Amino acid sequence: MPKRTDLKTICIIGSGPIVIGQACEFDYAGVQACKALKEEGYRIILINSNPATIMTDPYLADATYITPLTPDCVQRILRLEKVDAILPTMGGQTSLNLAVELAKSGVLDTLNIELIGANLQAIEKAENRRLFHQSMNRIGLDCLKGHEVNSWEEAKKTLKFLEFPLIIRPSFTLGGMGGGIAHNLKEFETIVKNGLNLSPIRQVLIEESVIGWKEFELEVMRDHKDQCVIICSIENIEPMGVHTGDSITVAPALTLSDKEYQRMRLAAFAILREVGVATGGANVQFAVHPKTGRMVVIEMNPRVSRSSALASKATGFPIAKIAAQLAVGYSLDEITNDITKTTCAAFEPSIDYVVTKIPRFDFEKFEGASSRLSTYMQSVGEVMAIGRTFSESLQKAICSLEEGFDGLLTPKIKYNSSEDLKEKIATPTPHRLFYIAAGFREGIQGKEIEELCHWDKWFLDQISFLVHLEKTIKSKDFFQNLETFRYFKSLGFSDAALAHLTSHSEKDIRHRRYALSILPTFRRVDTCAGEFPSHTAYMYSTTLPFPSSINLNEALPSCRKKAIIIGSGPNRIGQGIEFDYCCVHAAQALQTMNIETIIINCNPETVSTDHVISDRLYFAPLTEESVLDIIRHEQKEGDLLGVFVQFSGQTGLKLSDILNREKIPLLGLSKKTIDETEDRGKFQKFLHHLHLRQPHNKIATSPENLLKCIQEIGYPIILRPSYVIGGKGMRIIRSEKDLNAYLNAVNLRELTPILVEKYLTQGLEVDIDLLFDGKEVWIAGIMEHLEPAGIHSGDSSCIFPSHSLSSSLIETLKKEASLIAHSLNFKGLLNIQCVIHKDVIYIIEVNPRASRTIPFLAKALGIPLVKIAVQLCLGKMISSFDLPNTSPHDFSVKYPIFSFDRFLNINTKLGPIMKSTGEVMGRGSTPESALAQALYPQIYHKNPFQKLALFSEKPLTDSLTLVLDQLKRDGIDLYTNLQTMLLTPALKGICSEHSTDKILSMIKNQELDAVIALEYDQAPLEMKLYAAAHEGKTPLYTTELHLLAVAESFKNLFSQNLFDLKSLQTVH
Repeated sequence: MPKRTDLKTICIIGSGPIVIGQACEFDYAGVQACKALKEEGYRIILINSNPATIMTDPYLADATYITPLTPDCVQRILRLEKVDAILPTMGGQTSLNLAVELAKSGVLDTLNIELIGANLQAIEKAENRRLFHQSMNRIGLDCLKGHEVNSWEEAKKTLKFLEFPLIIRPSFTLGGMGGGIAHNLKEFETIVKNGLNLSPIRQVLIEESVIGWKEFELEVMRDHKDQCVIICSIENIEPMGVHTGDSITVAPALTLSDKEYQRMRLAAFAILREVGVATGGANVQFAVHPKTGRMVVIEMNPRVSRSSALASKATGFPIAKIAAQLAVGYSLDEITNDITKTTCAAFEPSIDYVVTKIPRFDFEKFEGASSRLSTYMQSVGEVMAIGRTFSESLQKAICSLEEGFDGLLTPKIKYNSSEDLKEKIATPTPHRLFYIAAGFREGIQGKEIEELCHWDKWFLDQISFLVHLEKTIKSKDFFQNLETFRYFKSLGFSDAALAHLTSHSEKDIRHRRYALSILPTFRRVDTCAGEFPSHTAYMYSTTLPFPSSINLNEALPSCRKKAIIIGSGPNRIGQGIEFDYCCVHAAQALQTMNIETIIINCNPETVSTDHVISDRLYFAPLTEESVLDIIRHEQKEGDLLGVFVQFSGQTGLKLSDILNREKIPLLGLSKKTIDETEDRGKFQKFLHHLHLRQPHNKIATSPENLLKCIQEIGYPIILRPSYVIGGKGMRIIRSEKDLNAYLNAVNLRELTPILVEKYLTQGLEVDIDLLFDGKEVWIAGIMEHLEPAGIHSGDSSCIFPSHSLSSSLIETLKKEASLIAHSLNFKGLLNIQCVIHKDVIYIIEVNPRASRTIPFLAKALGIPLVKIAVQLCLGKMISSFDLPNTSPHDFSVKYPIFSFDRFLNINTKLGPIMKSTGEVMGRGSTPESALAQALYPQIYHKNPFQKLALFSEKPLTDSLTLVLDQLKRDGIDLYTNLQTMLLTPALKGICSEHSTDKILSMIKNQELDAVIALEYDQAPLEMKLYAAAHEGKTPLYTTELHLLAVAESFKNLFSQNLFDLKSLQTVH
């Protein structure tokens, strides 16, 4: 049937800040849905709290609200905008849970709002473990034996019927959060209680173990005509017991027989019909016993998922877009395939290549975390690679990780003995693949490795074969043999891997390869395995095992002016969605200038790897080899203006050296500028030449002279390596004990030269972002950090515009920023980080690239900073833009969000190493009201405890005491310890005095809404507070402004309408 005309205004709810288990795949889904529905003429209301997303760009919706994702705030917007329907399937678990709460509370009935894409009954059937099991039993599908429980007492009773190991799965949580595998009673109690606390309905499912079974996923779509299609089958290489988000996966499934696949396919269709997903997509997960073939249904997601993004990029089939169209009444046979233009969405995609996804982890950022993988997700990002064979696809994916891996052989894999290696093969960790390869090198038999890791024999045979070829490469002079050389390349051996295995350099390998015309062929992703012509330049590379007289390239370069944008690769802490935002805006700017836009990236979650964003998308590793091959190919025709490396974080900057050596123009940048700002020694000389201050520092060029530098400066110090992002390798060192711990934890030779800098305690940190056209500077924003200097800028709340700096200091900051910009050879964006200590400005860092504050600042200003920067790089002047000379009247806050709840027994104290995974934004007429809006979701409960704990190492001001007194009169119970009470006697009558241990116990037992700890820095109590807050999942705030913001949050909680919720379209 045609689209629905009874709906006028549709609301899409985003997924909020990036957290482990819910990342930028939902930005990709939201963008597709907004575009699809807006094209159909619907009025779109977008609600999300994450400013770093493309979906919150004002052009995508008619009204865009960057506001807290809480039921009360969403309800106010629904009323204000007179919404007819909510599409809850694009924003992950956050959106789904909000929709359920609004429906159950009666809000949607009161406002006559419909849920489209998935109704309440379908959501509950899929997400509620008990209802889902009942549904599967009704249609005769096998599920695991298990029991749903709502309390610890009920959980204990299940042990009469089930034996360890047991799998615990909470209901309505994302990324398996709160779940796990219990091998004994102690683990069982810990996981069950945690799962109950994290489940919104306090329900967990306790199931028999299927550890070691094979796991599969099907991405399914169904329309109102009951037409069902499988978009993609996905096979997890890791067996059951490892969360699918943490497993290496392949598409299509490679070890299923056709009979098994058809059985699974029909089961998936039956599940969607039973659950009631009638106008959209779903992800269904199965487990198969490797020996008996018993198939059981694990779960389903009645929404767009992480796997939906992977399946979309793997096939070219835009699942989110089509799900949105189905939700408003279209059927699959009425929707045209964008890639072929001749087929419809009712045709199941077919692919003639293999896709491999490998997750990216950041365990080193979480001190104390175990790297053992389990049923709850712990990875922070992922890469995807496409090849004609599994071997090629796998090795390309390994190279895409940006972890220093050139292939299966890596010096990073260490083990002490054969038994140690076998234990590592048996233990699921991020590097198990490499330990398995090491096992084959050591002569361990394939059968034993299979029994240790439970990987399918077919995958192990492929790895064994690649290891065997390593020996052949080492022993054979393939360098002169065209056929052998080509064969190795066709199996995915990178130039770097071949160099590693031989006595040649990577440059030697590349030049010889070019001389022999062993070049990659670029093929299209077309949804139909070449059966129909493709109209989209969505490309991957492959090396054919045989020479061909026919040009098999499907990506013939155009004759246009063109520019290449280097993507930011896999998400990781320190380099995430903010940089993909910048790449997308850069692409949009180039297209408006009629310049062919080419993006190279390998991250399947992102908007930038949606093939409609650029004129040509190359899904490829961001390595020297892949990037140069693509550039060489594109230079055959047209005018390649150059390459943008400054929008992709450190990934692009690291490629600048080889691009410079190959004489590829860097647009807006020079290698000299990158080195002057990134190399700590050169940067020190640069600032000295400009007579600008740095904290007292020395350059340690080797581990040997590090101690000498420290002795000259004196503790406390901060160590800053060169060419890093996210504070990698940085540390505050206060004593010799700290230094020894640091030296034991890092490979110092990899980090030198390293800046040894005096740590300015209680300094105020400031971020400056500016635009420069080669002559004129425009200061986009001076942002003031709330947390003291020494905490990574990505982990500190920041306020724009500055609220406490004097006008004279601001003018001095502008002058020094302008001096730095004029002294560097660049155009576009520049980020400067300073510390202000006793009214003296010290320059800490200069980043010759887009910073992670750019999306936030662009939303705060209403100015597309990246788009302007691209035009400046290509010759436009700042004077041609109507840029304001004054700061906004309202305040905006960027507030960091952490994923600490994914890990047990970790050190959550903040420092120079970035730990946050995401951010939210708040806006208000005062700094405290803006911050209150940002942190409000942490305070919001349907039934708040109305209890706060306060600790302070200094006397409180009268104004703060008055705020606490007002909280007391508003009904908030305040607790403090004796030390705080003695420092501020006025707290008597306001706060109840308790022992420190008593308050710590309340924090651990989740009896408080928040903890305020002022002026604590390395005090004995501080670490206990951080540990208790992590265990009790209680917000911990450390500044006076946070206290004021918490007070504002409680006011909104009680009044329900304190926050001034405005759309971006009305603000700018």
